[in-house]
Amino acid sequence: MGLKGLTIEEPVSGTNKFFAIGDVHGCLTCLEKLLEKLPINWGEDFVIFLGDYIDRGPNPRGVIEKVMELKKLYPQRIITLKGNHEQMFENFLKGKDVEVFLYNGGMKTLKDYYKEGKIDIPEEHIEFVRNLLYYFETPEYIFVHAGLRPGKSLYEQDEDDILWIRQSFYLTDYQFPKTIIFGHTPFEKPFIKEDRIGIDTGCVYGGYLTAISLPDKKFYQVNCREVLYE
Repeated sequence: MGLKGLTIEEPVSGTNKFFAIGDVHGCLTCLEKLLEKLPINWGEDFVIFLGDYIDRGPNPRGVIEKVMELKKLYPQRIITLKGNHEQMFENFLKGKDVEVFLYNGGMKTLKDYYKEGKIDIPEEHIEFVRNLLYYFETPEYIFVHAGLRPGKSLYEQDEDDILWIRQSFYLTDYQFPKTIIFGHTPFEKPFIKEDRIGIDTGCVYGGYLTAISLPDKKFYQVNCREVLYE
């Protein structure tokens, strides 16, 4: 059985756009400022979150609540993908790889759910994480968190590659059949090749939170250092 994703086989109306948003990592204020910048036609345009909503930043819970709120308002147009940090969170909840989760910023997330002497994570939030998609595919694009293993079709991809792959994806000479929009690996500025575009620009590290609109390939950014440390 393949990984859970969503494929749109027919081209979307030319008046509709796709807006993909890179790794937020708990930076709620940055996300809110970015959403204010984006010329989204809500309920018509697609908004795709590329994963890594949690860990490291100041308000992981708030980010999840914001994305859940948008998903409830526009269930057919808000696409929520899974990142490797959500995978680590799921494993932690199962009692697996606890140290890995904590080492990679998980303490920030747990602190956000700490209430009256215990960690209290609403079931609705756990279900949100469990139901995240691994990919979103359209006739022109494939949206994933980290990338794809070169030479394999989308439906042959491994969970760890989609959530964790780095140089062997974005530095490969392999030509992908569609443009891959991805996050996961932080770059100083968007990584742009003919068939792949990376939009994790290190928000939580004092870089930028980046979004791209498609098909016009226009970038929108928020300077996270200014927002987080103002």
